[in-house]
Amino acid sequence: MPRNSRARIALAVFTSVAITSVSCGGLGSLQQIIRPPRFEQAPGQSAELRLLGPSAGSPLGGAGVRIWLQVSNPNPFGFTLSTIDADLMLEGNHAATGNFPLGLPLNAGQQSVVPLDLSISFADVPALSRTIGRLATGGTAAYQLDGTVGIDAGRFGTPRFGPMALTTGQLQVR
Repeated sequence: MPRNSRARIALAVFTSVAITSVSCGGLGSLQQIIRPPRFEQAPGQSAELRLLGPSAGSPLGGAGVRIWLQVSNPNPFGFTLSTIDADLMLEGNHAATGNFPLGLPLNAGQQSVVPLDLSISFADVPALSRTIGRLATGGTAAYQLDGTVGIDAGRFGTPRFGPMALTTGQLQVR
């Protein structure tokens, strides 16, 4: 058998063993091979707060928060960003949670911008009244968005990453 053919066979066997090890080794092995997507506030897209009047579901009113995330795939292969489970903190106080089924395909090295919309009920979060009042008069407030992220990486599986910090920034009324 020619030397080049033996090298190809050895490479094919090694690749098969590596893929089998990854798929049988569990999530711990996947997280060592697959890097989580990277998140940051999208350039040129400020996080926004909209005040919402009272409604049947929120008798004291509330606020809608839109955070624009730039998502990057740092891996040498494509995957689909399938879910984000997010927790929003405003100036250190828990403000909102959100679960987002996305289905966003990202090729190797690709970036995309995703808006996340969260709702804050004033009845549920009395600790935010001072922050919301300042925002209502034109001020800003520091935010932090934490979350757990799920991806579908095809033959590499469907790992989840987190909880982890997704992004931080300043929130302002639009």
